[in-house]
Amino acid sequence: MSTPFPFTAVVGQDDLRLALLLNAVSPAVGGVLVRGEKGTAKSTAVRALSALLPQVSVVPGCRFSCDPAAPDPSCPDGPHEAGPGAARPARMVELPVGASEDRLVGALDIERALAEGVKAFEPGLLADAHRGILYVDEVNLLHDHLVDLLLDAAAMGASYVEREGVSVRHAARFLLVGTMNPEEGELRPQLLDRFGLTVEVAASREPDQRVEVVRRRLAYDDDPAGFAARWADEEAAVRARIVAARELLPQVRLGDGALRQIAATCAAFEVDGMRADIVMARTATALAAWAGRTDVLAEDVRQAALLALPHRRRRNPFDAPGLDEDKLDETLEEFGGSDDEDPDPDPDGPGGGGGQPPQSDGDPQGGGDTAARPEAGETGQPQASGAQEQQAVRAAEPFRTKALSVPGIGEGAAGRRSRARTEHGRTTGARRPRGTLTKLHLAATVLAAAPHQRARGRSGPGLVLRRDDLRQATREGREGNLVLFVVDASGSMAARQRMSAVKGAVLSLLLDAYQRRDKVGLVTFRGAAADVALPPTSSVDAAAARLESLPTGGRTPLAAGLLKAHEVLRVERLRDPARRALVVVVTDGRATGGPEPVALAGRAARLFAAEGVASVVVDCESGPVRLGLAGQLAGELGGTAVTLDELRADSIAGLVRDVQGTHGTSRRAA
Repeated sequence: MSTPFPFTAVVGQDDLRLALLLNAVSPAVGGVLVRGEKGTAKSTAVRALSALLPQVSVVPGCRFSCDPAAPDPSCPDGPHEAGPGAARPARMVELPVGASEDRLVGALDIERALAEGVKAFEPGLLADAHRGILYVDEVNLLHDHLVDLLLDAAAMGASYVEREGVSVRHAARFLLVGTMNPEEGELRPQLLDRFGLTVEVAASREPDQRVEVVRRRLAYDDDPAGFAARWADEEAAVRARIVAARELLPQVRLGDGALRQIAATCAAFEVDGMRADIVMARTATALAAWAGRTDVLAEDVRQAALLALPHRRRRNPFDAPGLDEDKLDETLEEFGGSDDEDPDPDPDGPGGGGGQPPQSDGDPQGGGDTAARPEAGETGQPQASGAQEQQAVRAAEPFRTKALSVPGIGEGAAGRRSRARTEHGRTTGARRPRGTLTKLHLAATVLAAAPHQRARGRSGPGLVLRRDDLRQATREGREGNLVLFVVDASGSMAARQRMSAVKGAVLSLLLDAYQRRDKVGLVTFRGAAADVALPPTSSVDAAAARLESLPTGGRTPLAAGLLKAHEVLRVERLRDPARRALVVVVTDGRATGGPEPVALAGRAARLFAAEGVASVVVDCESGPVRLGLAGQLAGELGGTAVTLDELRADSIAGLVRDVQGTHGTSRRAA
């Protein structure tokens, strides 16, 4: 077993270390969600924590880690008789992003259950993590149904497996830690609320601290065991402090004054529900125990708010998590306790500084401020005569759109938009399993086995089953799609009111894409070329940020924009061939620059039509004389055009749905 990086050797990241330690002291806090850019020691700190947890005593031979002092009466390996336990280190179990439901909750041996009537249960990762740590790296990329199962088990302290009349329950109490990079997509607000604490981490911008990070990492890589030995005393001290805080925790008193501060803080920041109040109370109590006190002070409430509230204040995916600390201090002072309390957070121990880690500025994809990029004129690209670079305008207020869907039945990633064959949903039929059986179709299995019972010499009550009898249930659910926006940012689109309305419509569809678990991409074209402003990603807030800062000006290289979008789709099909796409082109249809720009744009558009890609053209042409170029472009694409005046709440969504239906008809006819 490899030697983990010492927890106490992690440089900086005080809030991260404090949040992890508070959960080690009191697992009832509800786990930690660690948000931050790549390379910020998220995984390193989590893996290092397991070495600090005290050993656990388990029933010998129990696969579910039952406590010999209080064994689980429902344990599938039980019942257990009282007796001495065996001590072992607390486990840290990692849940891979691609894990199946059976791997998470466990699997039943269907053949033995049907043939012999026994509960042959193979434990999953939830059982392995009982009384330890369950770590989910990139939790935002985990399928929603797995996240739901995971958080339900964490909240109830037990895992339930119900399948084809066979029921298994076992204890599953663990410290849940999830890490995520917001650039790759957000968790739904309902799932965010289920994590007790959240921490934003970012790499230090201080050269001295960065030097120390590199120095320690190189020393660890050269000699892991020797490096860990040099930190053994610090590790032992923190381990002893965790044990002492656990013993002190039941004696900590949460007075009425602290409770009023907690309730007033949650009300002032308008968090939904009561979970925030409960988590803050448990966190403040754990903070007091960690500091060696039996009374909860205002400083504990303040620190608890900074850890428990930021992620609960998001109202939509475009809101950045955070907390107004001035408002927090005013609320605590208004409902505060005695004047002699120190308002500063406890400086003792890891994380005593409190507050939010420094936020990274600029582009959410790490490329700097989008608005500060060199524009067409600065990079030497030719500009149309008299065309001036226009500053980015703000998007109009987004609106709610109708459900959009791609016709037919796909097989893409689980989502909430279009019909698809999935592992979850309503049962529509049965087939022979390809590989491991995951969802048994009981009736089809019995029908397949029944004609052969006499030939197989059946004499008892159970069926005599063979592998060939088993039937996999085919199910229909919903998938997520790729919505690729192709936005004209040339000089002809520079009218402020027009561009504001266009951005508002695109922003509305982005919000819908977030809710339906789609991937989105953004291609823009102006000047002499097209630019992939955002490659296909699940991070719709990154797309919204790019859209908001999009400037306009220059010529209209429409063909370049369409060809760039076609290339994006080609590459994405190689990466994710099952995900179907919808292309939304936002333009007035004009094409300028180069020889025969209109004809070239038409040839580029026909590439999409030939491949049956669903598309819609948002016609942004204005003025008393209209050329109808956007309508011609829509015809070449095999899609439909809508004018900018029709970009109202129902118009654009209904149009996209109609366009998708049109493509579905043409595909079926083909």
